Amino acid sequence: MNRVLSFFNEFLKKNDGSLNIFGKTFKIVIVFMVIKILIRISHILIDKTIESRKNKAFTVDEKKIDTLIAVLKNIIKYLLYFIGIMILLDIFGINTSSILATAGLGGLAISFAAQSLIKDIITGFFILFEDQYSIGDYVQIGDYQGIVEELGLRVTKLRDFSGELHIIPNSNIGTVTNKTRGAMRALVTVRIPYEEDVDRVINVLEEVSQTLRKSNESILEGPNILGISDLGEYGIEITVIARTKPMDQWGVERDLRKEIKKAFERENIKIPYPRMDIVNERTRRDRN
Repeated sequence: MNRVLSFFNEFLKKNDGSLNIFGKTFKIVIVFMVIKILIRISHILIDKTIESRKNKAFTVDEKKIDTLIAVLKNIIKYLLYFIGIMILLDIFGINTSSILATAGLGGLAISFAAQSLIKDIITGFFILFEDQYSIGDYVQIGDYQGIVEELGLRVTKLRDFSGELHIIPNSNIGTVTNKTRGAMRALVTVRIPYEEDVDRVINVLEEVSQTLRKSNESILEGPNILGISDLGEYGIEITVIARTKPMDQWGVERDLRKEIKKAFERENIKIPYPRMDIVNERTRRDRN
């Protein structure tokens, strides 16, 4: 023990007993290592506490819990880092008490300098408490849409289907379209030639819808045949609609198209396509 103390006194302190540059660096490393450990411990405690709440009798929306966990972890992280910065300033002899004491006088200047940051944080709290969206929701914010990957105090992160990550400051968030609240619509448009028997086609579509409704758990309502929705240039359009679980509407549409295609092939129902009839002079004479 004496050797350790002797080492510290020799290499980390000056002759007057104060820390030298190596001592200060060593202390800074220790402080931020402790902060890292405390952040890790706090995250573990939060996860265990929330997990125990999930096992209770009452039900809680998991997306809201995940969002609250993320925000709470960010608050603790920022608080511990703020304490670490205060300790860092104290190590270098900067009077932190005087800084805190004059914070009130400099508050106006700081508020102007950090106006955007404060607005981000306030907007983030409103988004959280108004439950506009949660982690895992599929939303559209302005020109960007994707799944909410993180809802922080300052920014919201969206991951779109191409894999790109959009980082949006909370203060820039205006109108939000949440596409995962309630049942979603799956819509398929089927085209058939004018020569086909419409009633027979609708009966085939009804059979496909009933079969798919029994086998696909993502379907909440339908599929329903709405009937003829348009008389197009090349054929008749029939619309099929269903209500699905959030985020499952595209899968239901794909399954519905697949089963309709198989049924049409089985029943020999044609799909219309652009055609061009070329009539030459000899063909015209033969017809006449």
